[in-house]
Amino acid sequence: MSPTRRGRRMVALGLALLLVVLRACCAGQGVDDGSESDSPAAAAAAAAAASAGTAPMEEKQRAALYAAIEGFVGKDWNGSGLYPDPCGWSPIQGVSCDLFNGLWYPSSISIGPVLDNSLQCAPDAKFSPQLFDLRRLRTLSFYSCFPANNPTAIPAAGWEKLSGTLETLEFRTNPGLAGAIPASLGRLASLQSLVLVENNLTGGIPAELGALAKLRRLVISGNYGLSGPIPATLGNDRHDQLLIVDLSKNRLTGSLPPSLGALRGLLKMDLSNNLLQGSIPPSLGELKNLTLLDLRNNSLTGGLPAFILGMSSLQDLLLSNNPQLGGTLPASGWEKMSGNLATLDLSNAGLTGAIPESMAALSGLRFLALDHNRLTGSVPAALARLPSIGAMYLNGNNLTGALAFAPGFYQRMGRRFASWDNPGLCYDVAAVDAAHAPAGVVVCKSLQEPGGGGGGGEEGGGGRKPEASSSLMASSSSALAGLSAAGFWSVAAVLGAVLL
Repeated sequence: MSPTRRGRRMVALGLALLLVVLRACCAGQGVDDGSESDSPAAAAAAAAAASAGTAPMEEKQRAALYAAIEGFVGKDWNGSGLYPDPCGWSPIQGVSCDLFNGLWYPSSISIGPVLDNSLQCAPDAKFSPQLFDLRRLRTLSFYSCFPANNPTAIPAAGWEKLSGTLETLEFRTNPGLAGAIPASLGRLASLQSLVLVENNLTGGIPAELGALAKLRRLVISGNYGLSGPIPATLGNDRHDQLLIVDLSKNRLTGSLPPSLGALRGLLKMDLSNNLLQGSIPPSLGELKNLTLLDLRNNSLTGGLPAFILGMSSLQDLLLSNNPQLGGTLPASGWEKMSGNLATLDLSNAGLTGAIPESMAALSGLRFLALDHNRLTGSVPAALARLPSIGAMYLNGNNLTGALAFAPGFYQRMGRRFASWDNPGLCYDVAAVDAAHAPAGVVVCKSLQEPGGGGGGGEEGGGGRKPEASSSLMASSSSALAGLSAAGFWSVAAVLGAVLL
């Protein structure tokens, strides 16, 4: 034996003996179910570990860990040979351990190509029953583990064995993870984070998930085979710790459950890119802490409810591409959202009526999209004085009259200001030079210079209409997914900043 190896063995042996000595101090400080507390088996495991120079660990737990990982990474993986001391001097990348009553237990398993030496799933990866024998497991995460040519279902049984410990369960980007979300996940009483993002799950969201009273993050996103209604059980006063709900990019149907208004602690709600119908329930107005409400790309109706203006914590309100939403913009009350609301995306929402001048009270607004509606009347000059505005889209409406913005506004905004496709809209040629004229807008006829043309399109100073999509810009500005996401969840620069 080389001196270096002998030295490592002596250090490991000394560490193991120290753990045995300290066991009395540590006893009772970890979570314990009484099955191994101060038991002869624990003492025997500690003594055997000391003699072998490994961290004290139950042999059953060690064997269950090897078997569980082998099921995912393949039978050629020799866990006992490569990692004889998985919680000690030969740790496995992606596996963490916690100490309970003098013994080490696997507490976290993360599988997927995150780092160069991370555990990666074999083409025929499968769930091993021994996974559920890791009774101290707190975190279980799979990333890009199940390819499309290896359809695999989430196990329906066994989760109850982890109900007292498992806090985080994540499946991300697994095209082969197919089938239904097991109702048995609702028995994970300690679960705080459930993330099922970009898999191939089908069926509906189980109502049993409403029993997860400790849940803080629920991200079920990007499963295009997932259908059916949003269970009313997801919204109840037992979920007072829930901060993020991201159910985006599925094929969910039905209306928004009024029970969602009971999630009083909620910060982020992303239900975008589904097939949801009906009106926005008044109960959502009770979500006084909500900073993100994303309902884009659905089939909602009933207009923009006035109670939303009372949700003063909102930073991002995204309702675009609900063409049947309809209604008018509230004439007053926008000052209630002043300072916080940064993104307001109401494009392609079937809106009618005028743009209220009171919207100029949104002092924190950075992004405003009202394009592709049926808005009429003039554009309030006060909108140009929004102190934080960085993008404004008014194109594709029936707005009329002369734009009364100062030349500096056009120079500062450039192509981030869009007002084309408003046949009755024009600009004052004396107020802005041709280089900064609003694209696609004609010169007001009564203000034309002698001999000047008054045509539209590319003449009259309007120039060509640039290719731009306000909805796409809004998606980028809020960074939802993120959201995030799952999530989301994650949802956007917005959702990703809140992931726990």
